[in-house]
Amino acid sequence: MEIFGYRKLIAYQKAKEVVKKTYKLLKNFPVEERYAMCDQLRRASVSITSNIAEGINSFSVRDKAHFIEMAYGSLMEVSSQFEIANELDFITDEERLSIDQLIEEEARLLSGLMKTYKLSTE
Repeated sequence: MEIFGYRKLIAYQKAKEVVKKTYKLLKNFPVEERYAMCDQLRRASVSITSNIAEGINSFSVRDKAHFIEMAYGSLMEVSSQFEIANELDFITDEERLSIDQLIEEEARLLSGLMKTYKLSTE
């Protein structure tokens, strides 16, 4: 097993884009959100990459599937937080559309990984 094999996955690379885009968007949030929504969005976005790395390097296929599901859950958390941020005018409609497109791409990639691992456990 290659220790850093997760870095080659398109799902991991796209997840890093979600993290970087999240950090960029958070720079324009109100100061009072720095320790609330901003922290939550940072943790959730980084959790996507962390769970992919941990899952891919797990030894059992069941664990791999579990961690990819966790990554997907964190991705959906990021999505819902940005929806609220848009409604509160912390981000523009264009910024939301941009992050939504990235999230949709990542969701498809994670779904594909989940299907692969779940089929392996049947």
